[in-house]
Amino acid sequence: MSDVSEILELTQRLLNAIAAGDWETYQQLCHPGLTCFEPEAAGHLVEGLEFHRFYFNLREESPAAQPNTTLASPKVWLLGDDAAVVAYVRLIQRLTPEGPRTASFQETRIWQRHGDRWLHIHFHRSA
Repeated sequence: MSDVSEILELTQRLLNAIAAGDWETYQQLCHPGLTCFEPEAAGHLVEGLEFHRFYFNLREESPAAQPNTTLASPKVWLLGDDAAVVAYVRLIQRLTPEGPRTASFQETRIWQRHGDRWLHIHFHRSA
């Protein structure tokens, strides 16, 4: 499998874990020092996984129908042998009491090879 294919597969697996509320898989794919900028962080750089765990815990407390996640127009840049950047539009489809709804986010994720596996180390998500 090429590194580009592997990065796309890992990114989809990560997003599926988020959609399913699968904390174990999310932790396995992320570096413990993961950093991010995202709307929930209100403009702050967040470091570590604990901030994200809060949202996984909310999912456990009030489970909803699992949304469908699609990566639209993904582009992967390999930055040498040990780093990769993937950018895409993330489409999230979910069923609400008002009917089907789709939300979109622009996301950029950075992956770094640690030994023989890739770990997610940073992302930026815009609504």
